[in-house]
Amino acid sequence: MRELFRKRRMWRSRPDLKKRYDVVIIGGGSHGLATAYYLRQLGITDVAVLEKGYIGSGAAGRNTTILRSNYKTPEGARFYDASVKLYERLGKEMEFNLLFSQCGHLTLAHTDRALFVMANRAEVNRLQGIDSRLIGPDEVKELAPTMYVGEDTTYPIMGALYHPPGGIIRHDAVVWGLARGADAGGAEIHPYTEVTGLQRSGDRITAVQTTRGTIQAGTVLNCTAGWSSLICDMADVPLPITTHILQACVTEPVKPFLDVVIVSSQMHVYLSQSDRGEFVMGSEIEPWTTYRTSGTLNFLQDLTRHTLELFPQLEQARILRSWAGLCDLSPDYSPILGQTEVENFHVSAGWGTYGFKAAPIVGKTLAELVASGRTPDLIAPFTLERFYEDNLVSELAAAAVSH
Repeated sequence: MRELFRKRRMWRSRPDLKKRYDVVIIGGGSHGLATAYYLRQLGITDVAVLEKGYIGSGAAGRNTTILRSNYKTPEGARFYDASVKLYERLGKEMEFNLLFSQCGHLTLAHTDRALFVMANRAEVNRLQGIDSRLIGPDEVKELAPTMYVGEDTTYPIMGALYHPPGGIIRHDAVVWGLARGADAGGAEIHPYTEVTGLQRSGDRITAVQTTRGTIQAGTVLNCTAGWSSLICDMADVPLPITTHILQACVTEPVKPFLDVVIVSSQMHVYLSQSDRGEFVMGSEIEPWTTYRTSGTLNFLQDLTRHTLELFPQLEQARILRSWAGLCDLSPDYSPILGQTEVENFHVSAGWGTYGFKAAPIVGKTLAELVASGRTPDLIAPFTLERFYEDNLVSELAAAAVSH
């Protein structure tokens, strides 16, 4: 029985920390684990992943599982398209079912101005080879026949940006699969190991201080989402980031009647139906900065009101639970990714509400950076230096609702 239990473990139980690792990754969510997973493919296995809670306890376990690549900027669209393509084969590669459903993604337009913005995004997407197009109300009705598209509403549906490769995935499965893959490659995963300080000497981080002792490090990566600015402060690397909460909720399971992701920027609501029949729903980030992940009644009131305008048949559905996660927002709504002024200290930060979508490509590109010392072309536009050089990559138009 003991042998059978060992075989079923997702990853090994944590060993004692060694005195030194070639690579120390701070953050045991999807980005940190993906980096460890792809480092393995490049032959770098002396890796420690440090997580202050349980694995996947942060943003990786508190999102709404939507994947897409229909972004506004060419840089963003290319980047997220590469991530979706990695997701498409990741389950088979890891031999782990991620429950990925590319059911399609609809961003609704309720005004002439919104239609113009959607048309612009569709053209940017097509120029990057991404399947994305503007459709009218009739085709919206065909794709989501149970959604109310009548004209006698507060927000009539005038069209939508249709993105067929978009969809939903099981976030827990992504975390478990990446952790299992990283562990199989030799990486050590250390939950309940909080980083309390970074020792810096000149242009290098020499050691990472934790609640379980101090360890020497060849390279250090900060993959901590909402906590990224606090970790960077330990390295004396300031980030232009503010932290907000993003709330979401889920209903009881109901008979399946929606097989496409629905997003409304004007109504600030997005929703999808899971494979178990639950409706997973979210809205905009809260405007205040905080690290408290407490939900609010205002969120539930506004979200359910707008949801019922689209799907009045959900009126009697009960909400099972709600939650909140931390989002670190950069000034241009694009990530901060790659090298910093500290030679061996790299970051994956500033993701706002987009981080989970990017997990595979973040892991792959950061692993390439660590292995080669060169910034991959795909992430070059997202370096921290852009805020000093005025080379912003504004994704604000693609962030009108936080999903």
